[in-house]
Amino acid sequence: MSILLVNLTLATMADGYGLIPDGAVVIEGDRIAWVGPRAELHHDLPATDLGGRLVTPALIDCHSHIVFGGDRAAEFEMRLNGATYEDVARAGGGILSTVAATRAASEDDLLASALARADQIIAGGAATIEVKSGYGLTVADELKMLRVARRIGQLRRVDIRTTHLAAHATPAEYKGRADDYITDVVLPSLQAAGAEGLIDAVDAFCEGIAFSPTQVERLFMAARALGLPVKLHAEQLSDLKGAVLAARFNALSADHLEYLAQDGVEAMARAGTVAVILPGAFYTLRETRMPPISALRAAGVPMALATDCNPGSSPLTSLTLTMNMACTLFRMTPLEALQGTTTHAARALGLSDRGRIAPGLRADLAIWDARHPAELSYRIGATPLHNRIFGGRFDA
Repeated sequence: MSILLVNLTLATMADGYGLIPDGAVVIEGDRIAWVGPRAELHHDLPATDLGGRLVTPALIDCHSHIVFGGDRAAEFEMRLNGATYEDVARAGGGILSTVAATRAASEDDLLASALARADQIIAGGAATIEVKSGYGLTVADELKMLRVARRIGQLRRVDIRTTHLAAHATPAEYKGRADDYITDVVLPSLQAAGAEGLIDAVDAFCEGIAFSPTQVERLFMAARALGLPVKLHAEQLSDLKGAVLAARFNALSADHLEYLAQDGVEAMARAGTVAVILPGAFYTLRETRMPPISALRAAGVPMALATDCNPGSSPLTSLTLTMNMACTLFRMTPLEALQGTTTHAARALGLSDRGRIAPGLRADLAIWDARHPAELSYRIGATPLHNRIFGGRFDA
């Protein structure tokens, strides 16, 4: 099937926004066949007139935890009453309370709640969502989460990329025995998930309340042996040099990064590791230390943005609100915000076939009730999506 789109403003994301006023796009099958000014069009196809609307690549949520049981609204209230993220975690709350709810939930129950979150992200213009495990913390429950994540992509018009995150927290039964947990659960679940074809990447939480760089390195060595790329939750609460470790393994991304130092910035720049900025967690946790945006910008480190949708620190399902937060809280520019949810988000997932509008790439497009890309970051809480094209087909 071929589609011709005309009367639109294109943000191709080539060399900045790559704006083409009065542009046109030809789609053949699930790929983009031609892009350019309408005046240069030489295709004799029935045209779909988009009424001057803005067309961008469909958005990409490159860091999410949308498969989980229960919720943590009560902990939100605790933090507002003075408890810190570390206080909640050390008291047995935080991630571990979600672990209990996730273990108790069936695959169907987890799927139903995850689909509701995925629908909200899709309704905001996304066509690709990364989904992490990390709330099961047993071999069986980690595999359960990953199977649920894969099922989302079977039931919705969205591409799901799955990430193994068993090294997210040490469960209660392994308290004080993080090394044993790596040996007994993390590495075996990685092997099992890899054998079942359930994962696209491997992640860990490198932090004082989670896992040390030495423990993470064991996991990364195992991932390398399986030929799987790695990512890392790094420098969110302290500087353990996780980003330096991630760069040494040529990680796709290092994420959070509020406490990232200059040596980490330079290591990421040399390795080509993407910085995934997560303003939702910064906002929810009422943090005051911002990621070093200026240093990352000066070093040429690509900056992606994501919802970090999770029950404890970022119950956020809107990428456009994420973009607004990044601009308002971190002084990123609207161009950087859109790059962060398109081209750089694709790179953070190791995907070269999306995130721009160019011949040969996937025909995943977002059509907005907007005239200029800056509107997507400017509006607060609005989702001006008019329609979406996924794999060359309109949603409606």
